[in-house]
Amino acid sequence: QVQLVESGGGLVQPGGSLRLSCAASGLSLDDYAIAWFRRAPGKEREGVSCISAGMTYTVQSVKGRFTISGDNAKNTVYLQMNSLKPEDTAVYYCAADKMAGSSCDPYGLGQMYEYDYWGQGTQVTVSS
Repeated sequence: QVQLVESGGGLVQPGGSLRLSCAASGLSLDDYAIAWFRRAPGKEREGVSCISAGMTYTVQSVKGRFTISGDNAKNTVYLQMNSLKPEDTAVYYCAADKMAGSSCDPYGLGQMYEYDYWGQGTQVTVSS
């Protein structure tokens, strides 16, 4: 049974940092690409970043502030978020896509429907 569990969200002041974790069970990061998506209040879910076999992609709006990384030994993917802004407030989800045929590459992370497994999400609120 595949399970993705996000953690690390919370309330932070503008300019602050958070590190989100996505712990995977029932699948191996050797075989799956992992992406982070987010859904801000009143907006559509959007892709943020992904990692696949060491290759990463990060959307332009957070590039330079957010960094994705993976620890295959722990089967966990992280999203380090620095210099947070109020517009980063959202529920953050991680999702898994079979690496063979995955759209996660240095140029993009593909569409939501391509991801087979999803976590329950973790709330990030950036506010003073």
